[in-house]
Amino acid sequence: MLYVIGRAMLNPKLAPKLPKEQTDIPMRQMVMLLATSFFPLAFLILAVLGAILFGLATPNEAAAFGAFGSILLAIGYGQFNLQRLKEAVFLTARTAAMVCWLFVGSWTFSSVFSYLGGQAVVENFILSLNMTPVTFTLLTQFIIFLLGWPLEWTEIIIIFVPIFLPLLHNFNIDPVFFGVLVALNIQTSFLTPPMAMACYYLKGVAPKGVTLNQIFAGALPFLFMVFVSMFLVYVFPQIAMWLPDVVYGH
Repeated sequence: MLYVIGRAMLNPKLAPKLPKEQTDIPMRQMVMLLATSFFPLAFLILAVLGAILFGLATPNEAAAFGAFGSILLAIGYGQFNLQRLKEAVFLTARTAAMVCWLFVGSWTFSSVFSYLGGQAVVENFILSLNMTPVTFTLLTQFIIFLLGWPLEWTEIIIIFVPIFLPLLHNFNIDPVFFGVLVALNIQTSFLTPPMAMACYYLKGVAPKGVTLNQIFAGALPFLFMVFVSMFLVYVFPQIAMWLPDVVYGH
């Protein structure tokens, strides 16, 4: 946000003001628009995640509640029909099947990897390097960053991150803290080719004159800010750890 605001202040042409007819909106109309568009969806998201966070529901129960709430919202907006319900069920089943097969593949990979002694080889090799917690963290994050170029985030989390997890206790690294760094790091996979899903999504809605190379160039500052965020979290761990400490007494 600071970057976008700063760039707009230095070069106002990057963020021109809205036409007057779009800014002279009565407060009552603005509140009404928010109440009918933003707040219902925000409430549904917070209810689903909050139920999981505070232990009120399991992820499966929260997902069922979210699906039911989505149907109610669709009915409320007058957009519900059998065709859209069929499409939503199909897309959900396809995504769930993909994730389930990823779990099958990762379980098979990890089982064979452990059976052949791969985990012990990796652990002995890492420990033989006599790395400090800082160098271990830098190495693992660098590997995950490189994996983000050819792989999607699901493969990285399910297949490769479990290789590093058993090593954390050797370097006295909190798993939650490590997980937050990984989550930040994986954001780079959405911005770096050849995957760069965020860039391809943007290309799909951008005007015809905008090229993919321009989008990649525009994404570079935000890629750099991911690294800045990771650095801040590492230097000031409470940025990431205060909420688990408060909620779970971590």
